[in-house]
Amino acid sequence: MAQLLVELFSEEIPARMQQGAARDLERMAAERLKVAGLTYEALTTFAGPRRLTLVVEGLPTATPDREEELKGPRTSAPEQALDGFLRKTGLTKDQLSERDGVWFAVVREKGRPTAALIAEMVDGVVRGFPWPKSMRWGSGTLRWIRPLKRIVALFDGHVVPFEIDGIPSGDLTEGHRFLGCGRPFAVKDFADYRAKLESDFVLLDVVDRKLRILEGAQAACAAKGLALVDDDGLLDEVAGLAEWPTPILGDMDPQFLTLPPEVIRLSMKVHQKYFAVRDPAIGELAPHFVVVANIAAVDGGVALAAGNARVLSARLDDARFFWDEDRKVGFAPWLTKLAGVTYHAKLGTMAERVDRLSVLAGVIAPYVGSDENVAKEAGRLAKADLASGMVGEFPELQGVMGGYYAQHAQLGLPTIDAIRNHYQPQGPKDHVPTAPTAAAVALADKIDALVGFFAIDERPTGSKDPFALRRAALGVIRIVLEGPHRLPLTEVLEAARTILITSRAMSLDTPPTTKEILAFFADRLKVLLRDQGKRHDLVDAVFALGDDDLVRIVRRVEALDAFLATEDGANLLAGYKRASNILKAEEKKGFVPTGMVNTGLPNQPEAETTLAFAVAAAATAVDAALETEDFAAAMRALSQLRAPVDAFFDKVMVNSDVAEERENRLKLLGQVRAVMGRVADFGQIAG
Repeated sequence: MAQLLVELFSEEIPARMQQGAARDLERMAAERLKVAGLTYEALTTFAGPRRLTLVVEGLPTATPDREEELKGPRTSAPEQALDGFLRKTGLTKDQLSERDGVWFAVVREKGRPTAALIAEMVDGVVRGFPWPKSMRWGSGTLRWIRPLKRIVALFDGHVVPFEIDGIPSGDLTEGHRFLGCGRPFAVKDFADYRAKLESDFVLLDVVDRKLRILEGAQAACAAKGLALVDDDGLLDEVAGLAEWPTPILGDMDPQFLTLPPEVIRLSMKVHQKYFAVRDPAIGELAPHFVVVANIAAVDGGVALAAGNARVLSARLDDARFFWDEDRKVGFAPWLTKLAGVTYHAKLGTMAERVDRLSVLAGVIAPYVGSDENVAKEAGRLAKADLASGMVGEFPELQGVMGGYYAQHAQLGLPTIDAIRNHYQPQGPKDHVPTAPTAAAVALADKIDALVGFFAIDERPTGSKDPFALRRAALGVIRIVLEGPHRLPLTEVLEAARTILITSRAMSLDTPPTTKEILAFFADRLKVLLRDQGKRHDLVDAVFALGDDDLVRIVRRVEALDAFLATEDGANLLAGYKRASNILKAEEKKGFVPTGMVNTGLPNQPEAETTLAFAVAAAATAVDAALETEDFAAAMRALSQLRAPVDAFFDKVMVNSDVAEERENRLKLLGQVRAVMGRVADFGQIAG
């Protein structure tokens, strides 16, 4: 078994594309090896600023000989069918065999050297690589993210010879652009390749680069009694910018600490790729930063730190200008500007959306414990900062800056909090707004988006969700459940729908139906509960009751889940399905008797009478439990039916020859189904 090493060496690959490229290289190589009939023990890819690397361990030196029997046409088929089969197999009629009136061919294919297949594989991968953007250079036709310079292709320690658009394969690679030896060097295998790269100041694995950055940055901060502000996203990015990353601690002008910390951190991150630093003694940002250089400076990075500090000062000067100017302008002019900002061509301007949010937040306010007028005002101001200078420069700070500006304008804590947090939650790990007014505006924001985009038929499809409607629905669910807030979802969706239709921007032929959006919520709730280990069919069983109170739905699901995990629950479910199947068969005949069940019929079996009384008692207990939303008690009441139902099916013949007996027993089964159906639609439950 042998090793394959491939390196595609180019000019700088954008950091944001490197890990995707590593995954694509792994996928494409695995697919092509499989098609070629080659097995392997391990396949690994690496991506860095100037190279993509593939190493495959345990490859055979040749593919095995292959023999395959192909079934052809019948011997009685027209001559043309036989001719086509012969062309397909490359055989003559004499080489075919006949069995049971059908022609068969045995196709034999000799194995091929793996090296020959590797050349074809690499060529196919390079020419078909799915870069998000690519370029051509010189007079060639090859497209790559940046000009491709070298190709290393070694199999079992030997060069696999081929050429792609004038670039020959070989065993030569290069180290660090500035710190390295300055000349190409040969490698023998992956271990030699990795070791020589590291000795020439290149860390091949992104994990090693990230560790070097993190340890170096933390050590530089600790030496000054400071602490690094963690930022996993920035760490991922800078690890793709430097082959030999060297963290350097720099100083920032302390006067910039009067800016909001989010502005400082984002300016560092977006424009300069710097890490922020905090003073652990006070828990606030310190006047320092960490820059990751791609060289080991002879002066310890002093000049680099000074140069980067000057650049950062210029950036923060711009931010301070926006901060000062925005506080002079205020909310009223921004709201006027929103009239000229399009939210969506079919959904009107941002000003019109703000009007909808204000009304809808007022509708939602009583359900979450907020003052209606305060919620309406917060909804009206929530999007104003989109017209501010700071958010124009840093769109990521929408809402956050609005909160600061609301604080400056002394608009009151509920309004400040609502403006700042109404975009939350923006992901599964994000916090939900807990203050009543913030919850009202956040719910209005997400529900208006859902109703609006459903109205113009911009629903999510498959993996595409350009308007983040799945995230919006999950946000609504989390705000309601974690509140917890008793929100009548149908009523609120109807209100949002009415507000939308009467909006000046709307002219809808087919407005969205509340039923469609409720079904979408059900799907999102299934995802959320499934992630928590709950069964999705239980959500269907509870949603089928028409309940739209998310808190109550989840409590029902939890109680139902616990009940079905017991022996009584599992057996009663089986009894329900048996009763339901009998009733469905009768429904197909056109008539199922209903009404009171008689308990004094001649020769009536004791099991029938016992079940009748048990159903009546369970119905009373279930209704009382549901009235107080004690769903565990409702399940306990149902559990009392398990033994009577089992005994009934064991000892009573439902399809009696006596019409009166048969009718009475069908009524009884109907009552069993009905009382269980008050808790959930057990017919939706698998098992």
